[in-house]
Amino acid sequence: MNNEILWLVRLGRDQKLFTRDQALAVMRAVGRTAALMDFAQRLIDDSIVHDVGTLETLAGDAMARAQGGPPPGNPLLDDDGAVPALSAAPVGAVAKVTAGAPQFPFDKVASMEDADLAVAVCKLLVGAGEFGASDLHLSAGSSPFVRKHRVITPLSSHVLTEKEALRMNTALLAAHQRDIFMERRDYDLALALDAAHRYRVNLMFHKWGAAGCYRMVPASMPKLDHLGLRNLDTIRTLLTYHNGLILVTGPVGAGKTTTLAAMVSELNERRQDHIITVEDPIEVVQEPKGCNVTQREVGPHTKSFFTALKGALREDPDVIVIGELRDLETIEMAISASETGHLVIGTMHTSDAATTLNRLLDVFPPAQQTQIRTSVAESLRGIVCQRLLPGQGGGLVPACEILVANTAIQALIREGKTQGLRNVMETGVKEGMCIMENVVLELYQQNKISKETALLNTTTRNVRAKII
Repeated sequence: MNNEILWLVRLGRDQKLFTRDQALAVMRAVGRTAALMDFAQRLIDDSIVHDVGTLETLAGDAMARAQGGPPPGNPLLDDDGAVPALSAAPVGAVAKVTAGAPQFPFDKVASMEDADLAVAVCKLLVGAGEFGASDLHLSAGSSPFVRKHRVITPLSSHVLTEKEALRMNTALLAAHQRDIFMERRDYDLALALDAAHRYRVNLMFHKWGAAGCYRMVPASMPKLDHLGLRNLDTIRTLLTYHNGLILVTGPVGAGKTTTLAAMVSELNERRQDHIITVEDPIEVVQEPKGCNVTQREVGPHTKSFFTALKGALREDPDVIVIGELRDLETIEMAISASETGHLVIGTMHTSDAATTLNRLLDVFPPAQQTQIRTSVAESLRGIVCQRLLPGQGGGLVPACEILVANTAIQALIREGKTQGLRNVMETGVKEGMCIMENVVLELYQQNKISKETALLNTTTRNVRAKII
């Protein structure tokens, strides 16, 4: 069985993100040969895990630990009350370090002065970005590592102790931020070293101590033309509406934030409106161009997505951008706003258009289902669902599924027959629609992805037959 998944189950159970029975149910659904990210995404799709940031951090930790073998015991078999104790320095330390990776004296953290440590951590973050990494992980009980093109790259064989991990992950925090982190034990923030070096940071505590995941934010403003998405004319058409709901979806690490920022940038350049964004945290700073852009961050500027969205309706917006549609109140308010003359753009952690609609509708109680299906049918403009797949020559290749809410789609939503979406989307090619599996097949036929990658991202028999 996949050691990465076994480690994720061990770490997730220790964090009480999910139970053994829930992990077993997901394993049965995805199969014993599934990849770690497929397992993690199923936890999200089945509404087992809602704390996506913590799950993503643990998945990175699991990948690093799996290089040293499986966890002690079998976390899918032992009882929740009998989890075997793990050592303070678990297996997974890797001696071989990739050439060109950023250097850091991890074994000297304990003896470094606070000011020197802060400077060194800044250099490490900058070096990780120059190396081409998307994420830097500093976790107690693990060797430091970065993720580059979805692949884990160790930075040292040194395993961070509890004190070392806490010092490194709080070295760049202001006093009030450190107090918040120590009190909440979880903290999301945007970190800006300067205009060219910005990071989305998730800090947390786990069984062995503090851990931090640092996501690199692009220095330049992302443009739709540069993202490699297909059917850009269709996406741009969706952005011409002045009301309605547009959803940007995809699994963990699919580039949703970048696409969302590129959409806001497109609106900012082409329109003269008031755009309000609600993010957790603010990653890409949008300078006003044609539009006035008001960016709010959950925590420093507002209590929650829901309270920000409720307040936004009184602030004369034309476009409202929501970093994540994660609960009933926020989704209900977003749909209401899209019906009352606002263009609402939001993201969800879902893997395809059908799953997106089911998740959107299923959060509502049965008594509201008929009403909410009608509201979504009338307000939805489109869904852009994306994945980032390993490329043949290295790097990542975007695959994009697009649903356009035409009359047939609206009828299916209104009648609760989302299982018929695929057929309508296949016949809606002229309207700019495309299905993920067909896009994956095209990428394989263009030799942009491998056969193994194509098969992992397709399930329909006739599509798989064309690949095999």
